[in-house]
Amino acid sequence: MSNTLANAESDHSMNLRLLASVVLVPCAAALLLAACTRFGNASSNGTLMKPSVTYLRLLRHTPFFTALDDEQLRWTIGHSHEWEAQAGATVATCSAEAKGSGDPYWILLDGHWQLEENGRNHASGHADSGKWFSASAVRGDCRLVTTEHSYIMKIERKDMDAMLARGFAFATHLRVGQAYYDQLFQQPLIGKPKAAAGP
Repeated sequence: MSNTLANAESDHSMNLRLLASVVLVPCAAALLLAACTRFGNASSNGTLMKPSVTYLRLLRHTPFFTALDDEQLRWTIGHSHEWEAQAGATVATCSAEAKGSGDPYWILLDGHWQLEENGRNHASGHADSGKWFSASAVRGDCRLVTTEHSYIMKIERKDMDAMLARGFAFATHLRVGQAYYDQLFQQPLIGKPKAAAGP
């Protein structure tokens, strides 16, 4: 009798483990896929880009964000994704055929990257005019690539629009950056990124 009970418990335990593997493995795979999708094309870089933590004390001293107060910095951290990127990571690409108005913004927090277009390379650091990038801000085919170990932030278009609506002082950075990209591509872009009035 005891052997029969033990065998039954063993079979039940095996069935539970089998059920767990059937249910949990697909769920884990789905969660992983969702995470990769959420972080966009950065996942295609393999080990060249990985999620990183944004610290308020460091963000406060990053040129793109120095005009923000602590509350605005916290809001930014809550509505963005930071990435640690090795040299040679493709951050973003743009195509003359695939132009969209919902392209995210990428901001260089630390390090260097370069915009590659028409056989030319345009390098930028985190304090230069090209410290932010969005495929919507340029024309033609291009690729944004890190040239050294860097930290970058991705802000979705809707979140950037919300920040500008809240009065975040990005207007000067966006104007200067857009003028820089217009010069590189030799013609102003109709429908430029929004920039709030003021500094």
